[in-house]
Amino acid sequence: MLHILKLDVGGIPQSWINAEEATKHYAEGSIAWTLGKPVAVMRGGISRLSGKQSVIELHSIIATKGSSRINLFEVIPSITKAKLYKRDQGLCAYCASLINESEAEAEHITPSSKGGCYSWMNLVISCRACNQKKGNRSPENAGMSLMYAPYIPSLYEDMILKGRNILADQMEFLAANLPKNSRLLQNYTATNFLSESSSEVFATDFQ
Repeated sequence: MLHILKLDVGGIPQSWINAEEATKHYAEGSIAWTLGKPVAVMRGGISRLSGKQSVIELHSIIATKGSSRINLFEVIPSITKAKLYKRDQGLCAYCASLINESEAEAEHITPSSKGGCYSWMNLVISCRACNQKKGNRSPENAGMSLMYAPYIPSLYEDMILKGRNILADQMEFLAANLPKNSRLLQNYTATNFLSESSSEVFATDFQ
């Protein structure tokens, strides 16, 4: 599915939206500016006055008028197993083996039974064998060292973590704003996104 990166007028990422949602912004005249190449053409009804069909070209990145009332830089991103897996590059935190996402487990560094919370700083990806070996113990008590440190993703990192089929220009925009020491930036390769903005045509009534 095609996803459009939505920004506010100041260029701050707000969310990923689908083509239909983006079309509503175009139709309402709430688009402030756009970036990237057109990635889809939305076709609407036939005008009674001109006899022409309504056509809207969607760009991969759109900025809507106005600014968010919430400072998203101060919001801690929500945690999902999928985002945690991508943050940790699919590597077990204890043996550094590459794990399939379906087999990866979200592991509490400090066990929940010992006061460990479900947070970015207390969660890592683990293979089942290491998770079972560690059990209800701290890494120190289990004699298992962490291969990498957990961290809270920035706003731009979080947009990458929750994005699907990210296009090249979308990734370029987000990567340009990543922290210099971002693990995602260190692993930023052509395999992380679609190298070309695919040309897709959707037919829908947006009037």
